[in-house]
Amino acid sequence: MRPDLIFLAMLASVPVARPAAAVDLATLELPAPVTDGDYMAVTPGEVALGQLLFFDPILSGNENISCSTCHHPRLGTSDGLSLGMGEGGHGLGPDRVAVADNMPEDRVPRNAPALYNLGAREFTRMFHDGRVEMVDGRLRVPIEDPFFETVSGVLATQAAFPVMSPDEMGGQVSENPLSKAIRQGRFSGEGGAWDLIAKRVAAIPEYQSLFERAYPEIAFGRPIYFADISNAVAAFMAFEYRADDSAFDRYLRGDEAALSDAAKAGMALFYGEAGCSSCHSGPFQSDQGFHAMGQPQLGPGKTLDFERGHRDEGRFRVTGKAEDLYAFRTPSLRNVTLTAPYGHAGAYSDLRAFVVAHLAPGDALMHYEPIHATLSDLPPEVAEKDWDVMGNEADVAAILSAIEVEDRTLAADQIDALMAFLAALEDDPKRLGIPESVPSGLDFEK
Repeated sequence: MRPDLIFLAMLASVPVARPAAAVDLATLELPAPVTDGDYMAVTPGEVALGQLLFFDPILSGNENISCSTCHHPRLGTSDGLSLGMGEGGHGLGPDRVAVADNMPEDRVPRNAPALYNLGAREFTRMFHDGRVEMVDGRLRVPIEDPFFETVSGVLATQAAFPVMSPDEMGGQVSENPLSKAIRQGRFSGEGGAWDLIAKRVAAIPEYQSLFERAYPEIAFGRPIYFADISNAVAAFMAFEYRADDSAFDRYLRGDEAALSDAAKAGMALFYGEAGCSSCHSGPFQSDQGFHAMGQPQLGPGKTLDFERGHRDEGRFRVTGKAEDLYAFRTPSLRNVTLTAPYGHAGAYSDLRAFVVAHLAPGDALMHYEPIHATLSDLPPEVAEKDWDVMGNEADVAAILSAIEVEDRTLAADQIDALMAFLAALEDDPKRLGIPESVPSGLDFEK
C-alpha cells in the first residue's frame, strides 16, 4: 500500500473533537472580493507581444527552451515535475527526457512555481525565497545592475532571471555566446547576456514591428532593450493568468450557491478550526510571508558553487537571519489543484498527501518516502544527489528544528472537506492561449 494512503488510513482512525453544531459561515473572516483595481495595468499591444516571447525559445542561450517549457498552461503554468529540467532536456513536463548528446549537468534546484495572479499588486515578492522584492517602493534584487531601474516592476524583474541560469535557459559554459557572458558576470551593457538576447530578438522583422507598436519610443528609433522584453512577458503573464472567477470568488461576490456544501464545510475549517488562513490569508490565500514548514529537501539544493552539500536554506540566504532558516514564501492556493507537485522542492505529487503532511510536518518529514516525488530520469552522477539531504540525519534534524508549528491531525472527512474547498479555488483562464507559431520560427512545446 502507498505510504500516503497508509498515513491517511491512520489519520482516519484518530478521534478529533468537532463542534456540536455547524459553523456559522457569516462569522468567518473572509477576504474581500478581488477587483480590477487589484491588478497591474497592461496594454493589448504588449500583452500580444509578450505572448509570443513567452513561448519563443529565442530567449534561451541555445534557442531550445522557452518560458513555457517550465511554465506551461497545460500543466497549471508549472511543469508537473518536482524539480524541472531545462537545458539538456526534450519534451514537456513529466514526459521531458534528457538529450543523449547534451546531458543536463544538474536538476533545476527548486520547483517551478505557478504563475496565476502574479499581476496582482499584492505580489511584491518573487521566487520561493523572495530574493526579488519591492521594499518601501524600492526594488531589491540579488545583483546590482542598472537594468533593474528600467523594468516595470517585480514581475518583469522575475522574468529576467531564468535566462541567466545555465540549467534553466542560459546553457552550459561555452555552449553559446549567452552562456559565456553569464559565466563572466556580464548581464547588461554591450555584449552582456541581456544585450545579446535583445539584439537577437530585434533582428527578427516581425518582432521589431510588434515592439514598435507596443512601445512608441521604439518606433521613434530607440533600440529594443531586454527590459522591453521582460516588461512584455510580465504583461502577458499578468493578463493571461489572472484567475479570479472561481466558485469561491463567485461566493465572495454574493452567489451563495456557487459553493457546494462540502466546499462550505471546508471553507469553515480553512478559516476556522484548521487554522489554514493564519498563513494562507488574503484574497489569494497567501500572507506573502515566509515560514519554515519542514518540507523535505531533494535535488541539488540552492547553494553557492564552492559550498558542500545540497541544502536549501530558503529565506535565510536572502536575509542572513537565523529565524529565516528553511523558511519559504507562502504560495497562493489559487488553482492549487492544477499545480502539482507541491513544496519548494516539489516533494509531494499528490495534493491530499501534501495537505496531510502539511498538518503534521514534523512526523511527515521523519517518515517521508521518495515515492511522493515526480522526477525525470537523469544520469547517475546527477540523480545521486537527489536524496543526500534526506539521508543525512544532521540535515533532517536542522530542518525539523526550524518548523514553526505543532503537528496536528484532522479526521478523513475533514480532509475531504478541505479538498472540496481547495477545488473551489480553481479557475484556469483561457485567454490568448498557445500561439500556433512564434516569429523566430523555432519549435516549442504545445
